[in-house]
Amino acid sequence: MAKAAIDKDGFNTAAALPYELRLLDFENAMQDVYDFFADVNSMLLAKGLQRLDDMTRPAAMSGMISDMITASLARFSRSLVPNTHFNGHPDLVVRGRYANNAVAAGSDGIEIKSTRKEGGAVDTHGAREQWMCVFVYEVDTETEPASARRPMQFTEVYLAQVEESDFRRNARSTDKGTRTATLHAQGVAKLRLNWIYKTESIAQKKRREAKERRDAESAAKKAAKLAARAGAKRTAKKP
Repeated sequence: MAKAAIDKDGFNTAAALPYELRLLDFENAMQDVYDFFADVNSMLLAKGLQRLDDMTRPAAMSGMISDMITASLARFSRSLVPNTHFNGHPDLVVRGRYANNAVAAGSDGIEIKSTRKEGGAVDTHGAREQWMCVFVYEVDTETEPASARRPMQFTEVYLAQVEESDFRRNARSTDKGTRTATLHAQGVAKLRLNWIYKTESIAQKKRREAKERRDAESAAKKAAKLAARAGAKRTAKKP
């Protein structure tokens, strides 16, 4: 099966990168994920099984991709390592800043999130000041047969330092579960301002092509009307 390819021209060379991060670190981490999915899905399809993309629930897949990105970024980064505290925050911490590189709630590091939501608005377990990095990815669930589906690909990556005031707390319909927080409109705008990577998604391509068809049809109709008017004028001038 095909392997997703990174758009080398999709990186923002003007992006602000904290903690000695480099654009190449992001590229390498994304490539790690692509290689993993290509290897696993090739094996699954060879056995007549579903792709990992198709058998994994969206929330579970986002969690898995976040963990993979965290591990890969730590491997390629010059100064960041995984937070070894169970469920600690943030996911990546500055090497040697905390004892045993473990902290329940620290400030020096980066929280990693992944989502299928275009634009990068993602739920978190609490509003707090932090460097937050969001990887947006898309999964082809429509192409048939399923064996011909396009591989999972990253379409957007954002990295920004956000404040507690940049979040809105989400209401819960019941008393069960953990209350979440999401960046509000201004917070999302701040996140998107420092984009790391962007490439056209399949959904964006479909919208662009649909608009191009509408524009072409509209232009053809206008041209036909002008031609008809011009013809009518010529007919009217004949003796």
